[in-house]
Amino acid sequence: MPEVAPLSNIVLKKAQKYQIKRKLLKTLQLLKENPKHPSLHVELLEPKKYAIWSFRIDRKFRALFIMHKDKQIVEILAITVHYH
Repeated sequence: MPEVAPLSNIVLKKAQKYQIKRKLLKTLQLLKENPKHPSLHVELLEPKKYAIWSFRIDRKFRALFIMHKDKQIVEILAITVHYH
């Protein structure tokens, strides 16, 4: 089960701006417990060589993240609007 690195100020501000901080924290907990949970819709983004992944926060928002090489730490890079 991976750990989640502390969220950056940029990610926290965006979550607050879109009023999804509670949803983000809930999905992060789910990611820690079971990274393959179907409701997360985890996917590897193109180009795959950069190893940037995303998971669903809700139907409108996704979080971009990387897994560090030891796969024990997940770092959230950004929150994006999905299907923009």
